[in-house]
Amino acid sequence: MYERTAGKGGAAFSQSPTPLTEVMDISNEEIARRKAWLQFTDKDITHVTSVTGFAERIQDEVIEQLYDHFMEFEEARAFFKDPKVLERVKAQQKQYFIRLTQGNYDQNYVEERLQIGAVHGRIGLDTKWYLGAYNFHLQAVARRLFKEFEGDTEKALEVLLSLLKLKFFDIGLALDTIFAQRENTIRQQQDAIRELSTPVLQVRDRLLILPIIGMIDTHRARQLTEQLLRAIRDTRAKVIVMDITGVPAVDSRVANHLIQTVEASRLMGASVIVTGLSSDVAQTLVTLGVDLSKLNTVVDLQGGLEEAERILGIKVTQAGQTVSHIGAE
Repeated sequence: MYERTAGKGGAAFSQSPTPLTEVMDISNEEIARRKAWLQFTDKDITHVTSVTGFAERIQDEVIEQLYDHFMEFEEARAFFKDPKVLERVKAQQKQYFIRLTQGNYDQNYVEERLQIGAVHGRIGLDTKWYLGAYNFHLQAVARRLFKEFEGDTEKALEVLLSLLKLKFFDIGLALDTIFAQRENTIRQQQDAIRELSTPVLQVRDRLLILPIIGMIDTHRARQLTEQLLRAIRDTRAKVIVMDITGVPAVDSRVANHLIQTVEASRLMGASVIVTGLSSDVAQTLVTLGVDLSKLNTVVDLQGGLEEAERILGIKVTQAGQTVSHIGAE
């Protein structure tokens, strides 16, 4: 079984005792809603379970034809270059399709289908192969169904339509799992990029620099605050120079969040100096009526470092050598 991971990159679900139905919030009520949306009723269950023996008889032939079709494509041949892997996947595919006609389409059935979708996501199976397999299988079964019920086309059609509903039920579950994995992986990668794009740098004892480049949204501002407060705690910093020269625009929500960051840093015993506030950003904040009285702002990074050294009581000669600590204010 699998669960969403909190790590950076990699698979979106890792092995865990937590069922995927719980991870993806697919309750019995949700399963019932999905069946109702597809109009999959007890009558349909009767139809598909009535052809279990038929499904078992035809699967070997259908699966062989399916993979003969797949192997016409170079990328499939590359994927299945190991004959043992190919035979194992064929056997699993056969059981997968036979399970369609065995009834009990409950939460255990849904869990099985979600786990299969998770496997497809982890190995990077292209959805065109997944959907292509369903398309091929449905056509192959339809031809054989009408031959099986020759003379009773209405019965064949009833079974086919019921089977079609169940297949769409399965497809929805598998695609939900694959998409959830990909979305989670993208989120993890974005978090990693954000963390790398806002490094907290220690330039000397008790002094940190936080250079911010690019757009700041609410999520990134919150993450930035968390990183900074962790760094203050870990380094016992007293002064932080927050340089926003590379920030093209700041709205009122982000500005207020930066002010909250300054206040949170102050509560942890550190002063924040904001540098690189562009004229455009400054005018925007004034127009928006943002309270900037709690911000200690300096024109540029050099000025911010000088102010930080003054606060720390560090006297620097013209040659750039530290002479002494004269007592922090």
